[in-house]
Amino acid sequence: MKLYYTPGACSLSPHIALFEAGQTFDIEKVDLRTKKTESGKDYTTINPKGYVPALQLDDGTVLTEGPAIVQFIADKAPQAKLAPANGTLERYRLQETLNFIGTELHKPFGSLFNPALPEEAKTMARNQLANRLKSVNETFGKQPYFQGEQYSVADAYLFTVLSWAPHTGVDLSPYTHLKAFQERVGARPQVQAALKAEGLLK
Repeated sequence: MKLYYTPGACSLSPHIALFEAGQTFDIEKVDLRTKKTESGKDYTTINPKGYVPALQLDDGTVLTEGPAIVQFIADKAPQAKLAPANGTLERYRLQETLNFIGTELHKPFGSLFNPALPEEAKTMARNQLANRLKSVNETFGKQPYFQGEQYSVADAYLFTVLSWAPHTGVDLSPYTHLKAFQERVGARPQVQAALKAEGLLK
């Protein structure tokens, strides 16, 4: 397998999942401005959507969209318990959580990276995030991970999105349980391995 990624982008989530699942894989960096990969390929021939992540399987098939990719990775290594079994209510809860992160956190955070976004729109995005982060903070005041006591791919996704806060002017200091969550997940050896592989941690 090969993961196409951009350092620190949402592709960090499946990168972490690959390490957590103990998979053998390659990585190739993508410049999202030029749409070129590290080896000089036109990235849009791999993923016509033009953004990361993309996971190329051994048979050449390409899977895109982070929430789908992390579930695929989790299902390849059920012993790692990165996702509940398919068909269970717990699995649908995981999908519910991945969808929440993708639409209610990832999107507003992502919009704040746009230098052309008017200040009024940025204020709206930060206000939306404040409401959502307050809710998630309360969740982590009751349990260590989204699935309760069990770490899952949703936690790696949230960790990735929260890492954008310093770059977008979002203050996480009011959310003490979220800060503790970040530290807890960030201390995992597999998370540190992914951060190091992307040049984000020395």
